[in-house]
Amino acid sequence: MKGILARVPSPNPLPDAAAMDGTFSQAERLMSMPGAAEDGSAGAADDAALIQAGRDGDAAALGQLVLRHQDRVFNLCLRMCGSREDAEDHTQEAFVRAIQSLDKFAERSRFYTWVFRIAVNLVISAKRKTDRRTTFSLDAPTRRGDGDDGASRSTQLAADDSPPDLRMENQERNRQVMAAMSAIDDEHRTVLVLRDVESLSYDEIADILDVPTGTVKSRLHRARLALRERLLPLMGLE
Repeated sequence: MKGILARVPSPNPLPDAAAMDGTFSQAERLMSMPGAAEDGSAGAADDAALIQAGRDGDAAALGQLVLRHQDRVFNLCLRMCGSREDAEDHTQEAFVRAIQSLDKFAERSRFYTWVFRIAVNLVISAKRKTDRRTTFSLDAPTRRGDGDDGASRSTQLAADDSPPDLRMENQERNRQVMAAMSAIDDEHRTVLVLRDVESLSYDEIADILDVPTGTVKSRLHRARLALRERLLPLMGLE
């Protein structure tokens, strides 16, 4: 089932560090990824039809199901692990596991939140193994040797027609946010990405992490404070 991903998307923009005040408004989340706002009943119905067709042996339906959600899952993995290549691997593995276990999906939650749960567990597990061997760095190049790591890719967020100075400023701000997020522990970084980058509801995050909603809110509060504490010195606002 390898090669299941049709393409590798560009990452979703991060919240604007310049507006950092301990919380993020909806406008500051800068959501622009295809399908990121799709959470209505129509999308759920489409997923249900594709899932049933996939269970009946329709490989094309499974491919369509992956296409509908792979960008969001990749974005989540990239924000959590910081490496584009690792994010590709985790995204692929998450979908492979989801499809192999499709008969176990009870459909009490949305399909993408189920895949998110798989992806989160994969990233955290892999990162813990890596942390035992080396210090996590967003500046290290990927194994491809082309320098296309998560940090460098995440800085490519400004429009091509933006003035060079504005583009450079935006790139630096996003690099700072990525670096600050990498310093936050897995538990808090995960909820920060799910809420402030992916804009999931508290209930969806609770479902993904298998924790009470109150725990999600308290983790998010602490995560935002931790991110703010790390960003303020970088922005000269101590």
